Amino acid sequence: MARKVIVFQHNPWEGPGHFLVSAAKLQRIKMDIIRVWKEKIPALNGYKALIILGGGPNVGQEDIYPFLTEEKKSIKIAIAQDIPYLGFCLGHQLLADVLGAEVGPNFCSSLGYIQGFLTHEGRTHPAFKDLPQQIPLFKWHSQAVKEPLPGHISILATSAECQVEAISLHGRPHILGMQFDNHAASPDNVKNWIAMDSKWLSTIQGVRINLAALLEDAQKHQAIMREQFIKLFDNFFSLIH
Repeated sequence: MARKVIVFQHNPWEGPGHFLVSAAKLQRIKMDIIRVWKEKIPALNGYKALIILGGGPNVGQEDIYPFLTEEKKSIKIAIAQDIPYLGFCLGHQLLADVLGAEVGPNFCSSLGYIQGFLTHEGRTHPAFKDLPQQIPLFKWHSQAVKEPLPGHISILATSAECQVEAISLHGRPHILGMQFDNHAASPDNVKNWIAMDSKWLSTIQGVRINLAALLEDAQKHQAIMREQFIKLFDNFFSLIH
């Protein structure tokens, strides 16, 4: 029997990436996707985990995106009930915000494929078990979680373009946030993101975006990033009973 997780999606085109879909199928996990901009967020009862994807809103824009208020309530409930949590990009930032960290403009816009590095906490964290200290990251953001962090939050990964690439709650390794979007790092996903997010890409200051090179990177990194994401997802679900 398939296990069920609930997934919050923030816009029509940025759903679970190909690598996330593949990983869920391998684990026999059914994803119930809630399109939060037009659907009521249900109770979390019966779900093995809460997964929150990325999207355009900033964490403090409840006036523009009222669904953020309900999302934050759900995240607080998940933490209070010890429901495993996995957040990507905006989902990572929302977790940090709920846990008391500051989220705001990053010192640079981070786009495309870069090198990430596990911290000491990351190297010993069960979600990154059997993964190398250096891992490729697929990035698509201009906001970030800011240091210093509250003492109950561990930084698991960092990079030259973002200090806080992944976080976890002390003593609760199944509460995870990741600034990178490795779940959607396949060439088909990247091609779609370029097409659908062209308006945002055109607003980025000081960054020259070589879209052809971005797609080449997607092809080059596809196999290793799929393998590593599936391993990370398997590790995450090994923490769930």
